[in-house]
Amino acid sequence: MNVYPVVLCGGSGTRLWPMSRGGYPKQYLKLAGEHTLVQQTVLRLADVPGARPPIVITNQDQRFLVADQLHCIGVKPEAIVLEPARRNTAPAVAAAALLAVEKNPDALLLVLPSDHVIAHNPEFVKYAVEAAEIAKNGSLVTFGIEPTMPHTGYGYIRAGAALASHECAYVVDAFAEKPDLATATRFLSEGGYFWNSGMFMLKASAYLEELARFEPAVRDQIELSLAAAKRDEDFVRLDPQAFEASPDISIDYAVMEKTDRAAVIAASGLEWSDIGSWGSLADISAKDESGNTLTGDVMTENVEQSYIRSEHRIVAAIGVRDLVIVETADAVLVAHRKESERVKKIVEKLNASGRHESVTHRRVIRPWGTYESIDQGERFQVKRIIVNPGSSLSLQMHHHRAEHWVVVRGTARVYNNGEELLLTENQSTYIPLGAKHRLQNPGMIPLELIEVQSGAYLSEDDIVRFEDNYGRGGESS
Repeated sequence: MNVYPVVLCGGSGTRLWPMSRGGYPKQYLKLAGEHTLVQQTVLRLADVPGARPPIVITNQDQRFLVADQLHCIGVKPEAIVLEPARRNTAPAVAAAALLAVEKNPDALLLVLPSDHVIAHNPEFVKYAVEAAEIAKNGSLVTFGIEPTMPHTGYGYIRAGAALASHECAYVVDAFAEKPDLATATRFLSEGGYFWNSGMFMLKASAYLEELARFEPAVRDQIELSLAAAKRDEDFVRLDPQAFEASPDISIDYAVMEKTDRAAVIAASGLEWSDIGSWGSLADISAKDESGNTLTGDVMTENVEQSYIRSEHRIVAAIGVRDLVIVETADAVLVAHRKESERVKKIVEKLNASGRHESVTHRRVIRPWGTYESIDQGERFQVKRIIVNPGSSLSLQMHHHRAEHWVVVRGTARVYNNGEELLLTENQSTYIPLGAKHRLQNPGMIPLELIEVQSGAYLSEDDIVRFEDNYGRGGESS
C-alpha cells in the first residue's frame, strides 16, 4: 500500500503559553521526550507499512522550523506545503490529496496532527494497518480514542454497526460536539462513544470525491491554488488568491459529518493525548513521590501534585498544591491545574495590548541560526546572534539604526558597503546606518557574536533586503 502521511503543522500557540507562542507553537517543543512533538509524529511513521515520506502542511512563517526539525531527525519530506492563510483542515487535506493522487491514483492519506503524544507506537501501527485495509475500499476512516474519563474538551464519535471482518471498526453513527460534564458522563455510561482524535486514514481520491459532493468550493479553489503554486526546493507555495477564496472549514464539518462512507477505528491502549493544556501535560508526565513533575532548575519544599518547569533560572516553590508554574526567559505562568486551560485568556489580553510575548520568545529561530535579545533601552538594543556553519544572513540595510558586531566564537565573513572583512574571536566591526551589509559563517563551527544596535528605531521591520538565500521578502532578520 502507498500510504502518504499528512502532518498538519498549524496552530496558534495559545494553549501552552508561555512556552508555546504564535510564532513557535507547541509542536516544535520538547514537552514529552527527547524529540519535539512534530519529530515524534514523523518518527512514529517509520513502522507503518508502505508509509512514504510525509507531506507537511504549514505556513510561511513556520516553514524553516519544520524543515530544520525534520532535517535534525534525518527525514526528507515528500513536500512542505505552505498555506498563505488560515483555512482549517479540509482545505489542507485537499491540497495533500491532490498532491498524492499526482503520484499514485490509489494513494492513501494518513492524516495526523503534529502536536499529539502517543506513548504506545506498536498499538498505533496496528490500528493504522487496520484503517488502511478499510480505507483502500473507499471508506473514510477516523481514529476514535476509547475514553478514560468524561472529558469535556473533546468531540465524541458514536459507533454504529460493526464492520464485518474488521476488529474494532464500526460505521460512524454520529458525531457529537464537545459536551458538558453531564452529557460526557452519560456517553461513558452508555458506551459506544469515542473521543474524536482528529486522525484519519482516507483514500485520497475518495476524499476528493466527497469534498466535491459536499463542499465543491473547497475542492475547486484548492485545485486552482495548487495548479498556480510556486515550487522551490521542498516547498510548495499555494497560490494566495485561489486559496483564500476557499471556505474556512474543518474536515469534520466539510465531509465526515455528511458522508455515508465514514468509519471509526476504536483505538485503545495508545496512551494518546492532544496536550490541550498544561494540566493535560501534567497528567501524562512522570511524577515523583509527591505527585510532582519538576523540570529544569527547580527546588521545592512541601509541594504536592504540581507541574513546575524552569527553562532559564531557578524556580523555588513552598507549601503549594495543584499548581502549574512555567518559567521562560521573558514570562512566568502560575495557574491552578484545573484552571490551566484558561491560559488562552492571558494570550488574548497580551494580543489586545500589543505585547510581543504572545508571539515570539526572546530567542528567535531563523533559517540561518538564532538571535536573542539580551538587553534594551532607549535608542539601544543588545542581541546574541548565532549563525550556523555555512549559513548567511541576507544582503540588507537599515534606515534607522547602526550596528556594532563583536565575534565571540568562530569566524565571520562581513560585507560592509562593498568591503569584505574576515573576523575571528575578539575582533569587531561597525556597520553604519544605511550601509549595505551581510554576515556569513564560512567556518565549520557555529559563529557566535554580540550585536549592539543604536538608533532612533530598533524594531525588526527596519530592513531592506537586496539578496536572500531563503526566499524571504519583508521578514525580519
